[in-house]
Amino acid sequence: MSGSLRLGTGSGRGALLAATLASGMAFLDGTIVNVALPHLGADLGASLAGLQWTVNGYMLTLAAFVLLGGSLGDRYGRRRVFVIGVLWFTAASVLCGLAANVEWLIAARALQGLGAALLVPGSLALLQASFHPDERGKAIGAWTGLSGVATAAGPFVGGWLIDALTWRAIFFLNVPLALIAVFAAVRWVPESRAPRAERFDVAGALLAAAGLAGITYALIESADRGFSSWSVLLSVAVGVVASVAFVLVERHRGPAAMLPLSLFASRLFSALNVYTVAVYAALGGLSFFLVVYLQNVAGFSAVGAGASILPATVLMLAGSSWSGALATRLGPRPQLTAGPLVAAAGLLLLRRVGSDANFWTDVLPGTVVFGAGLTLLVAPLTAAVLGAVDDEQAGVASGVNNAAARAGGLLAVAALPLLVGLSGTAYEQPDELAAGFRGAMLWCAGLLAAGAVLGLVLVHRPGVQRAAASERG
Repeated sequence: MSGSLRLGTGSGRGALLAATLASGMAFLDGTIVNVALPHLGADLGASLAGLQWTVNGYMLTLAAFVLLGGSLGDRYGRRRVFVIGVLWFTAASVLCGLAANVEWLIAARALQGLGAALLVPGSLALLQASFHPDERGKAIGAWTGLSGVATAAGPFVGGWLIDALTWRAIFFLNVPLALIAVFAAVRWVPESRAPRAERFDVAGALLAAAGLAGITYALIESADRGFSSWSVLLSVAVGVVASVAFVLVERHRGPAAMLPLSLFASRLFSALNVYTVAVYAALGGLSFFLVVYLQNVAGFSAVGAGASILPATVLMLAGSSWSGALATRLGPRPQLTAGPLVAAAGLLLLRRVGSDANFWTDVLPGTVVFGAGLTLLVAPLTAAVLGAVDDEQAGVASGVNNAAARAGGLLAVAALPLLVGLSGTAYEQPDELAAGFRGAMLWCAGLLAAGAVLGLVLVHRPGVQRAAASERG
């Protein structure tokens, strides 16, 4: 029965297992692939553009279709769409593991993103709809913590699999996890639907995908082809036209739009989403460059490079509750200002990592400082976003902010190699990659500094009070 599960029962634990395993797969694949980039690049003969598309093919379809995925679950059944998403994601994972060339891998990664767009919103919606109101908060808290553990462990586990077996193993790992998740969902999760689900905004989702794809293609391919290339110019035109059309379609649909433009009547909400793009672009840039740099320049193993991200993630898991409580007392403004500056200091420390780097003395200090900055800002940012809109818009506001975070990472991976002059197989040349890495860390630190300015100037006490009220309510 919908809305009746409790954590202390077998059914409740089974539902939590299904949601956590499935979302953990999607979160894990968002980070684990970065560790494999040097290995799959060498195995498949991929250029830097191929590596960028391997990451961005996944993020592109996930960012564009995640809001539509939630709507499909509301209409056709949350459990049904969730299970379809898990199976779709797993089939695409197998295709990734079997890839014979980089083009095959990129296409399979895009299919993976579509599956993730169904299962990620579905996993949280299952908990919201299935658990008794008295236990929903505990269930969602457990889901958040366990999913965070999967995210933290991803690069380390992925590195171990790559060193012990092959990069293909990171994709085949999803098969047993998916089988358990599907069994648990079918066995213990009740079906649920929204009483009055809105019509699907398919046109909005397709236009969003086309807009992001056009801009991303232009940024990635212009490094090799040049800005005057007809394919680059055409992709810019497609990106701009699709983006404009997306805004027009969303305005016409009004409240039924995938992205209700009325949300942006709040200056605070608009500023916080720009802030999100900047901060998560810096995070995406670090995640893309650091693990490749440590393997191809500093000579780290895959598991050693994967472990470099672990301290920052552990800090976020351990300190997010404290950070959220502090923001409730003081308001998010101090942390949204200080957090990016601390994180930027971590990136400047990482610029000093050289070819003879030691993990404990050279890499760890930078990643710890970076993680401390993220810990300061992430929880207050979430609370401030939800507090910037009315309560009935909280769900779509959270979805929009999530999409903004993914778009920031997508654009960073596309643009940073161009900005630092890396293209072709330069990532295999230690000297060229080292110069590009240091330049990329400067750009990422600049994005974080811009976020700090936005936090200082545009986040004021009215938004603070609403954010605190949202957390209490």
